[in-house]
Amino acid sequence: MGNYLLLLDEAISEGIIDRQFQESIFSLHDHFQTSMAHHSEKETSEELFNTLIFLILKNIRNPYPFSIFHESIRQPFDYYQFGLDFIRLFVDENHSSLQGVDAIRSIEELLQKKENVILFANHQIEADPQILSILLKNISSHLATQMIFIAGHRVITDPMAIPLSLGRNLLCIYSKRHISSPPEEKGSKILHNQKTLQKMKELLDEGGKCIFVAPSGGRDRPNEMGVITVSPFDSQSIELFYLLGKQAKYSTHFYPLALHTYPLMPPPKEVEQQIGEKRILRISPVHACFGNEIEMEHIGGQELSDKKTKREERAKAITHLVQELYASLSHKTI
Repeated sequence: MGNYLLLLDEAISEGIIDRQFQESIFSLHDHFQTSMAHHSEKETSEELFNTLIFLILKNIRNPYPFSIFHESIRQPFDYYQFGLDFIRLFVDENHSSLQGVDAIRSIEELLQKKENVILFANHQIEADPQILSILLKNISSHLATQMIFIAGHRVITDPMAIPLSLGRNLLCIYSKRHISSPPEEKGSKILHNQKTLQKMKELLDEGGKCIFVAPSGGRDRPNEMGVITVSPFDSQSIELFYLLGKQAKYSTHFYPLALHTYPLMPPPKEVEQQIGEKRILRISPVHACFGNEIEMEHIGGQELSDKKTKREERAKAITHLVQELYASLSHKTI
């Protein structure tokens, strides 16, 4: 890993990284070495790690100006493929699984007709977009490459996340848990979110878009018993995307999606406000399950007259759909 150390030494001498960031890099390096010790592609893995550090430091020196809608960068450097190649090192593909192929085929048919699809999904790790592409590669190359992700601000501001973010199609939005921190930035964050939603409306009006959103607003974490559970979906988030879908020029359909990816790159135990969390990477199977289309007009508390209660019941019902799909995946973890 001499190249990695040389790159880091140069960055330290330039004074562009602080001690906390150095420790995060060293921690990532330690976990990387442990996982790759007996990997069949050890030499390739070292090259990829060196490339990751180079890209991280490159962005620190010259931060990339993400737009409201960021489209995957494939030239002159293919960030999409780099992200897949790096994360694939940690995916135990022999024990991984993708369920719901019939639903995937239905989604493809809708997109071909220029209709839209919004996926209501749980979210477990930063690399969920790459993992979805890896699992979808032999089923739907279109979904693997063209899916749009609603992403939090961390993926475009954390230097360690940016090299993977550059390879994805992203609509960046501030979640409820981060929009008021710090308080003086709340106004600008609200304005940013409004612009993002306007751009999403334009994309839906173009038709043929598949958008991934995690209505929980964050990553799943273990409960008091240490069991990883699907975080409840926010009713306001569900209704916002439902409304945008109904207003679009092309029909918009909604599907549930469950992901079981946590062991590969578990998030910190507590939600952190500051950028710069330490990453833990280890080889693990990953799983995904697409469910059947959600009948939004008929799911959860439609007999109720109170709008707020009706929306809350709809969100609970959709959460339950994803929880059921997730339960079908949990037994596969080894």
